[in-house]
Amino acid sequence: MSGNGEKDSTRGLEQLYPFLYAKADDVEKILAEVGASTAHKAREIVSLRESTITALSDRMLDCGEAMACAFAAGARLLSFGNGGSATDAHAVTHLFLNPASGLPLPAISLAADIAVITALGNDIGFEMVFARQLSALGRRGDIALGLSTSGNSRNLLHAFEAANRLGMMTIGIAGYDGGRMAEAGTVDFLFVVPSLSVHRIQEVQTTIYQMLWELTQAFLDPASEER
Repeated sequence: MSGNGEKDSTRGLEQLYPFLYAKADDVEKILAEVGASTAHKAREIVSLRESTITALSDRMLDCGEAMACAFAAGARLLSFGNGGSATDAHAVTHLFLNPASGLPLPAISLAADIAVITALGNDIGFEMVFARQLSALGRRGDIALGLSTSGNSRNLLHAFEAANRLGMMTIGIAGYDGGRMAEAGTVDFLFVVPSLSVHRIQEVQTTIYQMLWELTQAFLDPASEER
């Protein structure tokens, strides 16, 4: 059994990384295939970014303006997500809190404190790790921003419910068809990347929150009213 398992594992790795198993006379062919695959993926992501941003442009403008008004009134941004989306939540926080240019804006990543995450997950349940933090830290008028590729993460759904009860602005960034996040009725501004590829979804999600940051900065800049 172990021998067959090892063969299956090797075969799987060879399909994913053929260049690692290429013979000397196959190298040029493999490199050409890798190059063509890379170019195809680049065209794919550019196309998806353009179509998604075009479809969401009006909503993004409305959201950016609403975020600017909230920050001007003293709001803070609280971001959250799981796995790769937790990394994106960190990136959102860093973008707003420590921008390369523009105004630094108060932001907190609810996925950052592993002690809090593991305590809540162990004592209460993982589905509540963000909702409980929002209940403790969130204030009326603050901004809750959650990221999920599927839109179905239960802890995000509970978080948006908690944010709604507190009177926070809620922003969801999802993929596929938006999942349960699109059906919940607790997200004020929902941005869905219509793709079946997790990689493409997350790549476009980075563009969405980058543009929301840029729009927020533009609306907070008095000079932007003249443009």
